[in-house]
Amino acid sequence: MTDANGYSMKETTAMGEGNHSEMNTKKSAPWATIIGGTVLAIAAGVIGFQVFRAEPAAAPTDQAGKVSLSNTSTSPALARVNGQLIQYDAVARECFDRLGKSVLENLINRTIIHQEVERRGLTVTEAEIDAEVQKIAKRFNLPVDTWYQMLQTERDLTPVQYRRDVIWPMIALRKLAGDEVQVTDSDLHRAFQRDYGPRVRCRMIMMENVRRANEVWEKATRTPEDFDKLAREFSVESNSRALGGAIPPISRYSSADNQSLEDAAFRLQPGEISGLIQVGNRYVILKCEGRTEQVVTDIKDVENDLRAQLQEEKTQERVAVVFDDLKKQTRVDNYLTNTSTGGSNTAQNTSYTNQIQQTGSTLPGADAQAVQPASGTTLTK
Repeated sequence: MTDANGYSMKETTAMGEGNHSEMNTKKSAPWATIIGGTVLAIAAGVIGFQVFRAEPAAAPTDQAGKVSLSNTSTSPALARVNGQLIQYDAVARECFDRLGKSVLENLINRTIIHQEVERRGLTVTEAEIDAEVQKIAKRFNLPVDTWYQMLQTERDLTPVQYRRDVIWPMIALRKLAGDEVQVTDSDLHRAFQRDYGPRVRCRMIMMENVRRANEVWEKATRTPEDFDKLAREFSVESNSRALGGAIPPISRYSSADNQSLEDAAFRLQPGEISGLIQVGNRYVILKCEGRTEQVVTDIKDVENDLRAQLQEEKTQERVAVVFDDLKKQTRVDNYLTNTSTGGSNTAQNTSYTNQIQQTGSTLPGADAQAVQPASGTTLTK
């Protein structure tokens, strides 16, 4: 899921959390990597805490029942071009057509969290938001003002939007999730191998058809020195294909989804070609080019950092489960997409057309009134 600005769930969380392991191993990581991050998603997208309700409005309609953009008597002008006015309704319609589904989905998510926060009597204070922003900026060795400026420049995200749409929901979801996480010795060992252990340097060819993959594998095993050429010619993974199959070094325990790939990579010796490795519905061939050196050899040197990192990762996993449960428990009738999810299975789905008939609302273009959030969540900055 992405928000109206095109941020994925993972990116949204990363803007709040950063990436601890990236910062440990890549002090000069480019801004794009930092802002993207690899922290587990909270499964909420951009979730604010103001909830909007469309109110019935007597907007002009055409014969098809759609909002008319030609009648300008009730619509304020937003621009003038050589004397011709561009009305609010025209802009609203354009925005709705382009972003309506995404914005509505995020408003639904906002409402789900807001309702549960109110039900439990929880609050998120300005002081908590300030402290969280300061903590995140400190991770990147930046003053808060500089952090805000970079968010504005790189993501067109104002300080108010960042505090409201990223930081507030992140803290709220943590409170909803509780503190039921523990870090075991096994967790620490796996994280140490993942972040600081040796990695396998490889080139990769990815194929979508098993028969074709076998043909390419036979060519690669006959002439291993031509592996990069074969990657450029046959691989379906565009980024590595352009680099002759070069990919970032493969670490242990990077992802449960990549277990078969990791196992195959760590069995290889330099110059050796793997067999076909099935990853999802695709087939991968690896050529080993050696291993990286392990920079940190004693886990005690980084144990505190790893423990804090794992605590955060496990909290995010817990948050994702909690939010997923909330969505399953909450009845949502989306009249725009004509779908219903969660809640009672006996409730009837109501179409967008029926909703207009029942309420008289002429979405889009109807005025929206903000419902005030629960006490302690109002932003003034």
